[in-house]
Amino acid sequence: MSVRFTAADRRQQILEVATLLFAMRGFEGTTTRVIAEKAGVTEALIFRHFPSKQELYWAVIECKMNSVAPGQRLRAVLQAGGDDLDLFARLACEILARRAADQTLSRLLLYSALENHELSHRFFTNYISSYYEVLSGFIQQRIERGTFREVDPLIAARSFLGMVIYHSWVQELFGGKHYQSFNIEEVSRTIATIWLQGMLAETLPAKPAKRNTKKSRESLSHVLVATS
Repeated sequence: MSVRFTAADRRQQILEVATLLFAMRGFEGTTTRVIAEKAGVTEALIFRHFPSKQELYWAVIECKMNSVAPGQRLRAVLQAGGDDLDLFARLACEILARRAADQTLSRLLLYSALENHELSHRFFTNYISSYYEVLSGFIQQRIERGTFREVDPLIAARSFLGMVIYHSWVQELFGGKHYQSFNIEEVSRTIATIWLQGMLAETLPAKPAKRNTKKSRESLSHVLVATS
């Protein structure tokens, strides 16, 4: 006996199949015909749920964003409080752990930036800009209290997140984890310390690194060459 799906179930099934294919092949490399074949439906049914391939891709991004809820996670970390080093280390750790567990969203967003600027702009407007506003607002408060030095809070927010996200890209997308593994908590605290050295009115005392830097450079040389 064949299983009957509700309209909502069919839509979710299409989204799940499309998510895997878009993340693996990108927007241009994935056709609705292939999505239909893998989902066991017709292309006509796909377009009944999603007006266009672009709207399907956007629905995939929305679904992933709703599941990971980065804005809510950011607010939770900031509201939990603590000293600056612990707070920014926790924030870095949350981002790195989430991205290490699932790189699907990262791949979807990179593909959209490279292949479809309209989708990329739409994502930035709907999600990224508000995320940066929350973090830069927090940094502005610390500047006004005299804890952080006078800098552009938005640039400061981007610099911190840039350090965190690039490390994630090197490890997860560029293959760095195949040459050297890092403890996420150690990485998060190191990044937070380095960033705060440039932000605090009174900088943190530097701690000597325990890692064998010569071995680190050699083990990551293949990755650095590939990304240069």
